Amino acid sequence: MPVQLLPETPSQTAGPYVHIGLALDAAGNPPRPQEIWNQLAKPDAPGEHILLLGNVYDGNGHLVRDAFLEVWQANHEGVYDSAFDLEKPFNGFGRTATTFEAGEWTLQTVKPGVVNNAAAPHINVALFARGINIHLHTRIYFEDEAEANRRDPVLNLIEQPQRRETLIAKRCELNGKPAYRFDIRIQGEGETVFFDF
Repeated sequence: MPVQLLPETPSQTAGPYVHIGLALDAAGNPPRPQEIWNQLAKPDAPGEHILLLGNVYDGNGHLVRDAFLEVWQANHEGVYDSAFDLEKPFNGFGRTATTFEAGEWTLQTVKPGVVNNAAAPHINVALFARGINIHLHTRIYFEDEAEANRRDPVLNLIEQPQRRETLIAKRCELNGKPAYRFDIRIQGEGETVFFDF
């Protein structure tokens, strides 16, 4: 008997209730004790501790106040660890969401190292928001890693230098501590580069 292939299930958007289902803290609900959230590095984690922050904008330049981001990254030595444990000082996977008030997301982590002696320090991002059928993939690179960025094989796939700039987080300080700002533009002028995986 021949095998009959069924059609693919159609995708649907992640909203309009992204915060309620996926981001309890951002929705104003108390987080569960074992919830994966935006603190990837505890104070005793080795490496340079940084704060990442940013906004998400739609095609009209308006803030998206209910976007949800998942991130994964290497540690300060450029090594990915697949053994997730909330008790460890550093976990390379986390989640965050834009807030209703300021429309801003934040992550507390350590700056990743060079991966496999090739890839510049970066953080992988999956973006979920209402109106997006399939989540979007992008990367965050760091402006103070210019030499590593010049050699990065993924950045070099982007032919237009001004488009590469949409993946570069700008260093700043917040309350006297190192921080990087990375805004995501879903469409329109200055649209962030997204990758197909």
